[in-house]
Amino acid sequence: MWCYRGGSISTEPRINDRIRVPEVRLVGPSGEQVGIVPLAKALELAQEYDLDLVEVAASARPPVCKLMDYGKFKYESAMKAREARKNQAHTVIKEMKLRPKIDPHDYDTKKGHVVRFLKQGDKVKITIMFRGREQSRPELGYRLLQRLASDVEDLGFIESNPKQDGRNMIMVLGPHKKKTEAMAEAREAQAARKAERQGLALTDDEALAEDAEFEAEDADIEAAEVTEVVEDASDEAAEAAEAAPEEAAPEAPAQA
Repeated sequence: MWCYRGGSISTEPRINDRIRVPEVRLVGPSGEQVGIVPLAKALELAQEYDLDLVEVAASARPPVCKLMDYGKFKYESAMKAREARKNQAHTVIKEMKLRPKIDPHDYDTKKGHVVRFLKQGDKVKITIMFRGREQSRPELGYRLLQRLASDVEDLGFIESNPKQDGRNMIMVLGPHKKKTEAMAEAREAQAARKAERQGLALTDDEALAEDAEFEAEDADIEAAEVTEVVEDASDEAAEAAEAAPEEAAPEAPAQA
């Protein structure tokens, strides 16, 4: 009785001595058709050309084999797969949270993040969080969302109109550019910047100063993201405190 004992099934093609058939349909190194030849003859030709005999169509009768440099073939295939993954576009939805009465400086900071996300080709979910009496003024959140959409209309559009969701009001902005276009432009800009830097022949001090500037920009972004996390945690704590029932105040002792 046959029993499967587990283990992975190899997807690699059979090569050289691993090929176990009496004859093969042989394809030469340049793609030319050699014809049906005995396996021993095919292996002999592979040795003469200093190449591998690779089974490229195992289901054919007889199987189709090709003379090639299998190591080089595997390397080129891996590079192509890596490049394909690199150019693959994944739909990402970023989120940005605001308060109805947000400070002008905070608004500019968060708008900057929205601009960055849209330039990268990502969608952005904008959430206005109402707290306490702010819940009775939904028009404040609506006007803020409309203002933000107007400020970034060159980069994105309103994909989902503002709608109330419990204590929050939500709107989704979509980018005008596709993710693949944004990625291609970012790579071109990076290459142009690198070429410009090489052409300027910066001194060591200037190069270090420029690197420090780039690192400072990244640090500002990371600091802003950390601040958002802290603010979100603070907002959630405040909302939880509001939702909790108020403890009954102790009664004053009666006067004699």
